[in-house]
Amino acid sequence: MTSAAPWTARLALVAGAMAVVVLLLFAGARSVVLVALGVGGTAVALAGVWWTLAHRGPVRVLAAVLAVAAPVAVLALYALAGLLWVVLVSLALWALAVASGRLALAEEIGPRRSAERRVAPPRRPFLIMNPRSGGGKVGRFGLPEKAEALGARVAVLDPDHPVDVAGLARRAVEEGADLLGVAGGDGTQALVAGVAAEHGVPFAVIPAGTRNHFALDLGLDRDDPSACLDALTDGVELRVDLGFIGDRVFVNNASFGAYAAVVQSPAYRDDKVRTTLQLLPDLLTHESGPELVARAGALVMDRPQAVLVSNNPYRAGDPAGLGRRERLDAGVLGVLAVTVDSAAQAAGLLRGRNAPGLVSATAGDVAVDTREPTVPVGVDGEPLTLRTPLHCHIAPGALRVRVPRHRPGVPAGRPAMDWHRVRRLALTTVRTAAGRGPHRSRLRHVRVAARSPPRPPGTGAPRRRPPTPGPALDPAPLRPEEPTGSNSFTLLTFDDGPCTVYADTAMAGQMIDSPAEVELATTRYDRIRASALSPDAATGTKAAAWSSRPP
Repeated sequence: MTSAAPWTARLALVAGAMAVVVLLLFAGARSVVLVALGVGGTAVALAGVWWTLAHRGPVRVLAAVLAVAAPVAVLALYALAGLLWVVLVSLALWALAVASGRLALAEEIGPRRSAERRVAPPRRPFLIMNPRSGGGKVGRFGLPEKAEALGARVAVLDPDHPVDVAGLARRAVEEGADLLGVAGGDGTQALVAGVAAEHGVPFAVIPAGTRNHFALDLGLDRDDPSACLDALTDGVELRVDLGFIGDRVFVNNASFGAYAAVVQSPAYRDDKVRTTLQLLPDLLTHESGPELVARAGALVMDRPQAVLVSNNPYRAGDPAGLGRRERLDAGVLGVLAVTVDSAAQAAGLLRGRNAPGLVSATAGDVAVDTREPTVPVGVDGEPLTLRTPLHCHIAPGALRVRVPRHRPGVPAGRPAMDWHRVRRLALTTVRTAAGRGPHRSRLRHVRVAARSPPRPPGTGAPRRRPPTPGPALDPAPLRPEEPTGSNSFTLLTFDDGPCTVYADTAMAGQMIDSPAEVELATTRYDRIRASALSPDAATGTKAAAWSSRPP
């Protein structure tokens, strides 16, 4: 947790309070009416959107008018009452409060980075490039020529003569390729990634497709695909998960239901909007399309209109695969199911992920079944028809991904708003074991584990002693270049409660409020502070601590 987190949390509380004060001060009792009008107008607009999608003809037109007119009417009523500016100021303050609160929670958690390691450049890389992907990015950025100049063997696909991409990748591995890569869309990326995982060779992603969500979540530069070729000369390696639907790999997601059925239509590619509006009414009202039953562990979702199973879950607030995934190595599938059978349920979507028609979960395995023998599925954007039942699972760390050492990276996500946690964080006083003065960086290397002291000259082998309790200090020299230890901790002091320990673990932070653990951490804190004065003082403190050990 950074020292700014409590102050950011305090800003969130102040802004939230000011949003309420502005309403009460300038609108008085009418503030309740203002809030009710805003919520009601939004609910009516959502219901209008539902009727627009679920009907055709005159009903659709009237519903579309309602969806637009409802929020406009609410704003007009605010203006007539002379309170439009009050509402806008209050909304701005509330938005600031929520943004600050989420930022504070993100600072409390800290950044999550996938483990990466430096590797030697590949000797025989093999890249597959699709010249039609992304409107011709392969040719526009000169990817074949640049890759060949770096020593890669390049296969440029011929759009007029379809080829088995996975088979092409397997033959390359048999011929000695020690890296496989794809410049194309996510569907092609997934096919070759499966071959790379099968043979244990690294995989390079060159985002030359239209969206390239996989590259986005790897932190690659989607605006300049040629920058990703640096992975061939100055790369690092990540371990990421792969999703499977049956024996087919997906790097992003597999979708079932309305979306998958729409993209199966032959007319979809020629006119996406018209085709979607034409097919959705029957799909949303269950008059056509598959009747899905999805199971994720003990969770059963009956007759949802759409199910999305993703390789690791999408961030809160990023439904339907429209946003980013926080990480690609959590070892779980994300599951998102939508069931909206009425305008009332559509209005209920105001509750976000707590809406009764929206299910968000994680699982290691997901089963999807229908009454029909086959079901349309969208796998990384590719329309397929697969036999039921279907089983999705995740393979943790199955894929070695080679990425450039210097890349944009994945921006830190912000947790969902939790006012209770924000209030607790705002009341936090941070005391860290970092000490003060010129030797703060050395503190990171004080291990909380007793070790044998260096042997005095001429004393021979050290005498063995049974383990006894003693100071937990590292007698080794404290060098700033040493790797950081994994057992750092922070003492949190609250005005309205006992002290708590925040400890770093390999995956995330952990809050500990056990009195015994807090007392032990406080003792360690004091010892580390004492050893942080200077190198000489640190050495003297450790020598004195060792001499105080019982014989």
